[in-house]
Amino acid sequence: MLSYMDREVRDNPDRSRYEVLVDGKVAGYALYVLHDERITVFHTEVDEAYEGSGLGGLLARGVLDDVKARGLAVEPLCPFLAGYIRRHRDEFLEFVIPDMREEVIIGG
Repeated sequence: MLSYMDREVRDNPDRSRYEVLVDGKVAGYALYVLHDERITVFHTEVDEAYEGSGLGGLLARGVLDDVKARGLAVEPLCPFLAGYIRRHRDEFLEFVIPDMREEVIIGG
């Protein structure tokens, strides 16, 4: 298991993506489109060098915590993010747009 000094998730609205940083370097991101009261997340990627280190989960949680804090609804078109919500449905399912909730639950 790799060890890192500093890990953080931040929104980079100029690039329409959330980024997960390790020791100040971008190690992954989640691309999104922001609508009025909804955010559509359509792709999540973590650099191969960091795979298996939990950064994907950290990134997903950071995105969803921000969605929650901003009072937005999320449209999780990204399969990774949808899977994260499925595994943490008690915490995040209510923030998924209503039309997608069943699909997220069953993994469709």
